[in-house]
Amino acid sequence: MSVEKVREYLKQFGKDTDILEMDESTATVELAAKALGTEEARIAKSLSFYNGDEAMVIVVAGDAKIDNKKFKEKFGFKAKMLAPEDTVRFTGHAIGGVCPFALTDNITVYLDISMKRFETMFPACGSGNSAIELTLDELEKISGSREWIDVCKNWECIGE
Repeated sequence: MSVEKVREYLKQFGKDTDILEMDESTATVELAAKALGTEEARIAKSLSFYNGDEAMVIVVAGDAKIDNKKFKEKFGFKAKMLAPEDTVRFTGHAIGGVCPFALTDNITVYLDISMKRFETMFPACGSGNSAIELTLDELEKISGSREWIDVCKNWECIGE
């Protein structure tokens, strides 16, 4: 159901036919990378957090982790991920398929600089077996991202 909502949303950008739906699960970074034949770092994880009475989504590279200190410095409060029961209510997508598209109202999307190492990324498309390959410019435009931020750790030293 959610992938159809995303498909409808992506029509306005001419990307509705670019959604990849796999027979296998893409619900985790590891599974998505395997299904897509790419490295885990190129999977765009959409992490959802409480933001007062609302929520926010931060899209990060698959090998990045939220740095609690950077998060608190940026937003002024401690990072707290949405509980599973709140994920669908706030984002409109179930865990494993949360993406930065076709979100419910009042969701702010941010993109983390951990993804800027790559030309393209693979975010989910609303289900646990879907993805789409987008350039960073496309991801920024289609997600309606508020801004690029730096709230992650553990990705800078990868590959060095």
